[in-house]
Amino acid sequence: MAKRKHSSSQASSSAPSKKKGKPTASPTKAPIENDIESSFRPGLFEKDVLKEYNTQYRDSGPYPHAVIPTLISSPLLHSVKNEILTHLSFTAKETDIYRLHQTGDLANLSGLPQELAAKLPSLRRLRDALYSQKFRDYVCAVSGCGPLSGTKTDMAINVYTPGCHLLTHDDVIGSRRVSYILYLCGSEDEPWRPEWGGALRLYPTELADDGTKVPTAEWSRVCPPAWNQLAFFKVVPGESFHDVEEVYDPEDGTERTRMAISGWFHIPQRGEDGFIEGLEEELGKKSSLASLQTKSDCYDRPQPQVVSYKQVDKKGKGKEEDEDDDDAFSPEEIDFLLKYIHPTFLTPATLEQLAEQFAGDSAIQISSFLRNTFEKPLREYIESNDGKPSTWPVAVPPHKQKYLYLQSSSGGKGMTPLEELVTVLLPSPQFKKLIQHATGLKLTSRNILARRFRRGMDYTLATGLSSSSPATEDNPMQLELTLNLTPTTGWESPNPEEEEGMKKKEKKKAKGKGKSRLNPDFVREEKEKRFDDSARTLGGYEMYMAAEDDDPTNDPAVYKAGGDEEEDGVLFVNYPGWNSLSLALRDQGVLKFVKYVSASAKGDRWDLVGEFGMEKLEDGESDEEDDDEEGGEDEEDEEDDEDEDGDTSGSEDDGEYDNEPEWKGCSP
Repeated sequence: MAKRKHSSSQASSSAPSKKKGKPTASPTKAPIENDIESSFRPGLFEKDVLKEYNTQYRDSGPYPHAVIPTLISSPLLHSVKNEILTHLSFTAKETDIYRLHQTGDLANLSGLPQELAAKLPSLRRLRDALYSQKFRDYVCAVSGCGPLSGTKTDMAINVYTPGCHLLTHDDVIGSRRVSYILYLCGSEDEPWRPEWGGALRLYPTELADDGTKVPTAEWSRVCPPAWNQLAFFKVVPGESFHDVEEVYDPEDGTERTRMAISGWFHIPQRGEDGFIEGLEEELGKKSSLASLQTKSDCYDRPQPQVVSYKQVDKKGKGKEEDEDDDDAFSPEEIDFLLKYIHPTFLTPATLEQLAEQFAGDSAIQISSFLRNTFEKPLREYIESNDGKPSTWPVAVPPHKQKYLYLQSSSGGKGMTPLEELVTVLLPSPQFKKLIQHATGLKLTSRNILARRFRRGMDYTLATGLSSSSPATEDNPMQLELTLNLTPTTGWESPNPEEEEGMKKKEKKKAKGKGKSRLNPDFVREEKEKRFDDSARTLGGYEMYMAAEDDDPTNDPAVYKAGGDEEEDGVLFVNYPGWNSLSLALRDQGVLKFVKYVSASAKGDRWDLVGEFGMEKLEDGESDEEDDDEEGGEDEEDEEDDEDEDGDTSGSEDDGEYDNEPEWKGCSP
């Protein structure tokens, strides 16, 4: 499986950040209060203007917020943008919750080397103005948030190019009290257009039976970007949910950048007026990011439908659905499975090889799993519904997940091919027996779900096993299945050789273009892009990764990898595709997510997923696996030779059951 490199840093501007990777809010000397007012637009501090914004804030929804159309002196802000583009560099950053380009932390502008500080006078002046006593008092008067720190500054510059986004969160971390964003995109003459995306979107909440506020699946307030516009709101645990809409690709191929200065005002620090001992620690406990691990899953939809394979008879005694799981398939079982599954995967030789691979790797991937007589109508059904409205319910809450889903029903006539897989094949004892033969595990329960991740809308954030998963305290492991059913292409990033080939083709096509009529040998140099989007994908991939540590304050919604170094903790990536099956063992220490599907994708991501409870592995099994891994290069070479010989190709057995020459075998 292909791996993808991601940045280790966290985003600023309303992005949930962490002790590793967030712009560190460091105490600085309080700004000097001289000529602060001249940094802002004329008339901003007049009483009637303040009253207007206070009323706007109080009456706004879904929670109090304010939008000030013009905040900063226009010459100052233009000078700031020029300094940013001339002297600062941006790094592309991506996690499960966002993709963007960002500078380093700007809190310590006062501590920069003199040579660099001399190049950023306007940016420093802006920083001092935003965190001045005068403007902090103004924000307090508008929002009623209480006193704000002038020594703890926290700001960075974010740029969203096409494909960049920030998913739903509430910004509750540490001592944050007010979140703000000051836009530097567009201009007075060429304003940013709402249809370009990049809007700040606010989510309403609903009260659960126990009084917990749960965000709804859809936003109710949209604040499009605009030059010199400030948006801000008080950070409230479980209430201030928001996201940043994806910036969409321009049809004409022109550059489109949504730039903003953003960050937080914090509660007063020790030595400042309004400081309260222990308040920061108390706020930290309310962090919504930590609650992804600790908060009850009872608000999640869908709720798992975990079904035990042990049936209870009328006398209350347990009885296995199939007591012959370890035996060979009966003719009746073969007939049932052959309706759906490629015949090669029902042969003892193939199943034995899959079990051997699974024992060594704890994971297997299989291509062309469904036979063509069933996959053809299934593909027709999915392609005919791709991108269209659906009656399927939406998975929530959005600060954890968002997608359409279908659970197993009672069945009956008139089922679609997809419903037949969810209701008939995957829950069947015959399928259970097949999976047990392919993995060597003893399954005890199941939870089956069909999912559809819509373009420009859907995702899941990185979390561990839920409290309602088939895994138990006695055996905190489960087998996970993903059957990829995405008919569209273009999801996986091209490898370096393919990229080089594409560049050569583009150069060949461009040969002769850009030459001067006066000098045929002159070729205009291509303009170097300021923001590197070379690693951009369409998303939609499913990623497994190891949790960094057991620190409950760590954000499970952010995975970390080492820039240009080897990925840190990434176990494997499963890209969308057609008719491929993956099986993987997962324990409490493994996080998983499905990356947000870009609006630029050719279609939606479709899949079927299953979680299977299992009997605890016997003591010593893992040791045997480790011994096998240390068995030496000779054994590995023998296994490689077997793979190259095509023992799992199924070509010899194929004609026995079906005529399907397109089968591609199983891949690691």
